Amino acid sequence: MEGTEQPFVSHLIELRDRLIRAVIAIGVCFIALALYPGPSGLYDILAQPLVANLPKGSTLIATSVISPFMVPIKITMLAAFMLALPVVLYQIWAFVAPGLYANEKQLVMPLIISSTLLFFTGVAFCYFFVFGKVFHFIQQFAPKSITAAPDIEAYLSFVLNMFLAFGAAFEVPVVVVILARMGIVSVAKLKEFRGYFIVVAFVIAAVVTPPDVVSQLALAIPMCILYEVGIWAAQLAERGKKKSDEAQDASSASGS
Repeated sequence: MEGTEQPFVSHLIELRDRLIRAVIAIGVCFIALALYPGPSGLYDILAQPLVANLPKGSTLIATSVISPFMVPIKITMLAAFMLALPVVLYQIWAFVAPGLYANEKQLVMPLIISSTLLFFTGVAFCYFFVFGKVFHFIQQFAPKSITAAPDIEAYLSFVLNMFLAFGAAFEVPVVVVILARMGIVSVAKLKEFRGYFIVVAFVIAAVVTPPDVVSQLALAIPMCILYEVGIWAAQLAERGKKKSDEAQDASSASGS
């Protein structure tokens, strides 16, 4: 017990230090965003795709007394976390890395970086492309007798769900590479599953997006493309693993 107690305590201390650094990074980003552009400015940026497609003179409304204060603060906190995400992931990596083998380190770090970039790409694709098309499509069906005035909390909930859906959908290549690298599914099987995945992608898009054709196609089509990217990346990873195994076998043979 005396031999294992000290390493355990040191791991707890390191974990505490890593968490403190991650929280400090998020806090610094929150303060910076609170100063510029400010919580209200961030919400205006987030609401811009919807406001641009509302009838002239229409604005979003707040049905709760504290919504005009709490909703911008929530957005600032989420934006601060996303901005500090590279630091948070690095702290997680620095804590876990000493316990990994060399080949695991070579795999984990690229996966962390690629998954982060893909998630941000999915969020950006949703904001800059999907929102404008979806809101324009929806407003075309709005009766003239209705004045569109969406609630700010409902809009925030919708935006977060869409960001999460598109961010997660853009992780398809990472999932495919992990499955292939762990030997759960071969590249040949992934190619055979291509037709079924197209069906799965459209089913997922129909479930997680609003019931309109634009958003469903905007999610399903990139998922299918990213599945092909994942197969290509899995082939590269498989070739790299074979070369590494052959080099290791050759070195062990020469050593013996």
